[in-house]
Parts: sequence; structure tokens; C-alpha cells
Amino acid sequence: MNATETLQFNPSNGHLVRESGEAFMLHVPTTALFGMDPIGLQLLDLCRNTPMSEDELVASLASSYEPARIRSLIGELRKLEVLQPSNALHAINPTAQKVQNTPLSTVVLNVNTGCNLHCTYCYKEDLAVPREGRKMDFVTAARSIDLLFDAGANREQLNVVFFGGEPLTNLPLIKDVVAYAEALAAKREKRVDFSLTTNATLLDERLVDWMDSHRFGISVSMDGPEALHDRHRRTVGGRGTYSTVARKVRMLLDRYRSRPVGARVTLGHGNTDVEAIHAHLRGELGFHEVGYAPVTSAEDQTHALTETELAEVHTAFERLGEDYRRAALADRNNGFSNMHQLMTDLHEGRRKSVPCGAGIGMLAVDGAGDLNLCHRFTGSDLPTFGNVGTGIDQAQISSFVERAIDREGTHCATCRIRNLCAGGCYHESYARFGDPHHRTYHYCGMLRRWVDFGVRVYADIQRNNPTFFSRHLEPRSAT
Repeated sequence: MNATETLQFNPSNGHLVRESGEAFMLHVPTTALFGMDPIGLQLLDLCRNTPMSEDELVASLASSYEPARIRSLIGELRKLEVLQPSNALHAINPTAQKVQNTPLSTVVLNVNTGCNLHCTYCYKEDLAVPREGRKMDFVTAARSIDLLFDAGANREQLNVVFFGGEPLTNLPLIKDVVAYAEALAAKREKRVDFSLTTNATLLDERLVDWMDSHRFGISVSMDGPEALHDRHRRTVGGRGTYSTVARKVRMLLDRYRSRPVGARVTLGHGNTDVEAIHAHLRGELGFHEVGYAPVTSAEDQTHALTETELAEVHTAFERLGEDYRRAALADRNNGFSNMHQLMTDLHEGRRKSVPCGAGIGMLAVDGAGDLNLCHRFTGSDLPTFGNVGTGIDQAQISSFVERAIDREGTHCATCRIRNLCAGGCYHESYARFGDPHHRTYHYCGMLRRWVDFGVRVYADIQRNNPTFFSRHLEPRSAT
């Protein structure tokens, strides 16, 4: 550093969060979390708005700290690029790059567009009543599995997800695919994992036992107590489904042993009482985890959350997150999946260059065998990325991913949660703006607040019960 060079704190690379008299810095480029002592805070405060040379910083703090210690800390903060030359401030982002290949780890099989329910908020554009549903045939499914094993040849574990409509309306195909994939896995010396999301209405004891024997990961779509669930989740004829679903879920949870079973809640218009939902699904029915998906994709849809409702949901998330904190300090997991995922991201130092695995490790196959970005896009107007018969269109998928990685000219380029969010859900952007690459700016502020909240909770748990993470996060990641 030359004598005239001045330094400045760059909040695009380091974000300070304070909790109970302590301060922590989220190092944005790496998602690492650092405890900040008084000298570090004073250094950053001194050059937050006014550039200062190293000598000026040392002189300002010399009455309280040894100069050598000050200079050492300045060097550490410069290596992290939290302190940068004031004439060269820049946010650290993935460099523009060519994507050569996108090896698969997961295929989602849209085994039937038909569904025996008619949920008011369903996003599926190809959804049909059961008698009109397009069922995937075995030839297409088998080609999908072959493609997965070929494109994922370097992966130890491969994943097959069954989706719909309601996937269990094509149970014979699911059973045939499981047998085919397990035989291929044994031949190729791979592990294959199966999962599905179901509305639970078609479950019976024999089916549950069969899925248990194949260690399916099961998620049940359920929206809470009867009044809330029946508001949106109805039969084709318009009747509520809670009584049937609750009875089937109790049977499922009583019999299923191979893996924890989770619930997936869709929070639509008029359905924002997160704590009551959680108390029922986790506390009364006994789901292992409950995850919440707010509907915010389109402003003009009557089933979407209003701006006020979305704010209510995030406030409720924080209250339920406080319960998560109290439970974790007592070495318990309260089953709040959204919070658990945030803790996992912080604990593992996740750094996302794209929002999810869609198009990179995952593709969804529709009934015609076309390869879609993810299960939400089957039946949409978004161009597909090849076919199971002809293979992946690598040039097209590479171009899509390259554009997603490029943050130039977006607010994401300097956002403090850019490596935890990476721009938001492709389908949500497509539904709301007509462009899967459009950033989900409409709730950025709430997401930033959510991450700040998570940093405070994580730091508290790490300080007071650090073994919680090894007991509750790591086993979850391994399943």
C-alpha cells in the first residue's frame, strides 16, 4: 500500500449484524460469519463514509490499540476485500464464464398431468382432471432414467423425483420406474434415491409400506387446520379435502419408518397464520418438518398474497424463528423447515451463483419426453432443452445458465444476500414478469431482513449450543 492510498469499507462485501451487544460480519463473497471485536468495528466505522489511509487509521486508534495490531487487522480486512482502495471499490461476484457441461444428478418425472384435486393456487399450466390427464409411458420414463445415469455418470448418487398433477394417479408407472432404476443402479454401482410430493388422498397401507421399503422421500402438500386447508385444497367437485388428507397422514406417519416425512404448505391469499398452521401440522399431526411457500408470483392473481399479507408472513416467520432459536438452545429442532434451511446455508457457507439446481443438476421431463428447466415449467411456453430421445441441448442450457450467473447491470451485483438468494425463483420471475431471468425485486427487502434475522439466530446458537448443528443439520443433509 502506498502512502497516499486511501481505504474504504465496502458494505457490498461485508455486512454487519448486531445482536445483544455483539456484532458479526457476514462476509458476502464466502457466506462466512465473523465475530467482530471493538477494534474491527471502529476500523470499519472510521472509513465507512470517509476514505482514510492506513496511517490515518492507525493514528486514529493508536491511543487505544497497539499500531502493529491495527495494521495486522487492516491487512486481514483487505484480504477479505471488506476494506478496499477507495478508487477501486468493487463487489466480488462470480466472473462471467462459459458453462461447458451441466452433469445431471436429478430428473423430475411429470408422470401425469392429471390431478384429483383442483387447488385454487395451482401453478401447473398443463394440469387436467384425472380422466383427461396425460400419463407418461414407460418408454419415455426409461429413457429419462437412462439419460440420468449417462449424464450423471460421475456422480455417486442419482435422484428420481415423481411429480404431477398428483403423481400417485400413475402408480403403475412409478413402480415400474423404481424397479428399472434400481436394477440400473446395481449394474452401474450407483445409489439411486426416490422422492415425491403427494396430496396424500390416494395413500393406503400397502402403498405406504411399499414406499417405505424403497426409502422414498415423501412430502405432503397440506395447508394446516381444516378451515385453512379447505379454503384452497378442494376436489374437482369443490369439496374440501382436509378430513381425508388428515386421516391418511396419520396413517402415513404412524407406519413410515425409513425417512422423516415433511409437509409443504402453500401460503395463498387469506392463509397467513403461520404459527397456527405449524402448531397443527408439526405439533398435532406430527410432521418432522414443515416448509412454507408464499404465493407471490403474480400481482393480479386473486390467490396470491397481497403486499400486506406477505409482510405479515415474514413477521410470523420471525416469530416462529424465535421459537426455533429457543428450541435449538434446548437442543431441539422445532421443525420449521425454512429456518432450518437458512441455518444450513450459513453453517455450510453456501455460495450460490444461480438460484437453484434447475438446468444444472436437475431437469424435468414431461409426457412427450421434452426436458424442461424444472417441474414448474412443464406445459409452459418456455423453450425446452432437448428430449430424452435425442439428449440434452447443451448449447441452449449453457446459454441459459450463463445468463443466470451474470449479475452485471442488476441490483444483485451489490446485494448483501446475493450468494444466498442469487436472484430468486426462475418460475416466479417467469410468471410475474414473463422472463425467468428477471430478478424477484418485489420482496428483496424482506429477504434481506430474513437473512439478517438468521445471522443473529445462528450466532446465538453457535455461541451457546454449537453441537446443535452437528446433531440436527448434518444428519438432515445426509438423508
